[in-house]
Amino acid sequence: MSKINRIVVQAYTYQLCDVGPTIWTYLPGAETSVSKFVVTIETDDGHTGSYAPHYGATEHAMAQVCDMAPLLIGRDPEQREQIFELLKIQFRHFDKVGVAALDTALWDLAGKKYTASISQLLGGYRERLPTYASTTPGQQTPGGLDSIEKYADFAEECQQRGLPAYKIHGFFDGSVANEIGIMTAVRDRVGSSMKLMTDPASSLESFMDAVEVGRACDDLGFLWYEDPYRDASSSAAAHQRLREFIRTPMLIAEHIRGFEQKADFVLARGTDIMHVDPELDGGITGTMKLAHFCDAIGMEVQLHTAGPMHRHCMSAIPNTLFYELGLVNPDTSQNCLQPPIYADGYGDGLDDVGADGCVAVPTGPGLGVEYDWDKINAWETARRTFE
Repeated sequence: MSKINRIVVQAYTYQLCDVGPTIWTYLPGAETSVSKFVVTIETDDGHTGSYAPHYGATEHAMAQVCDMAPLLIGRDPEQREQIFELLKIQFRHFDKVGVAALDTALWDLAGKKYTASISQLLGGYRERLPTYASTTPGQQTPGGLDSIEKYADFAEECQQRGLPAYKIHGFFDGSVANEIGIMTAVRDRVGSSMKLMTDPASSLESFMDAVEVGRACDDLGFLWYEDPYRDASSSAAAHQRLREFIRTPMLIAEHIRGFEQKADFVLARGTDIMHVDPELDGGITGTMKLAHFCDAIGMEVQLHTAGPMHRHCMSAIPNTLFYELGLVNPDTSQNCLQPPIYADGYGDGLDDVGADGCVAVPTGPGLGVEYDWDKINAWETARRTFE
């Protein structure tokens, strides 16, 4: 039996070009420093697994990983369910976002050990995933999505590229007029053949603002309405009440942490579609638990943001529609949330979507991607080793 004998957590920092300090703003000539981390798990018989989070690679998550890592030393790396339960109980006073990186590294290790992709280990049946463009927020400075017309232009570009769906992140200024203006302009430009969604990101100031934008979603035939107003999508009762005023399905629960808590939110009728973030909701193990729960009650899930781990999970989830290509805009081909650490050409930009509007599920062992360790080691700013 293999035993985990070493875990390494590396922090690294790199520069994003032409991106403003919010990381989502297109700003020609600017450089923004971004810090992330990668976890590597090693066993006493020579097997390894690694995971470098994208959106979820926060200092907060890394601190939890470092607190959790000692509990894994000496354990069988294939007992992922037991490890998931151990970490859930031991860190019950916290949001447990550190579980995801460790869990995914364990899955990567298992895939490499058995020369199988994580998709194969999960029973995945899809090789290509329908994809939607998820925009960066609007900006006040020139460039990117700096006007309502630019949103319509970009939607048309994505439609011409073959993407079947497009999600709006507006100006986040609390303006109902701007939200509805963008939605209307985009629908008028792309017609009825493209699926459209909107995510005000909890920026609308009142419940009645949320109702007004929701009714516009109804009129414009939007596929879903996401995280509308300032409660940060945390109240199941508020969103159940909102559903009494609008017809458009709501995508909520991105900000609810924990398997049981998300299940409670669904059973309280707080959402029509569950939002699951694999990098915040327990990695692959947690994501699949939530997907199966929703499948059993006739509910679809949507995976938040993008990455190789997301693709493997989605390949094995029948009750989901689209892969989120987030976040993208018309002035840059890079994805602001994806660290530039891949040596094999893996990417989540517009140019990585095929003419069929799909992205491919990696086929190599484990995560099926190759990290550029020379870059990561050169950019390293801190390292913790647990043995």
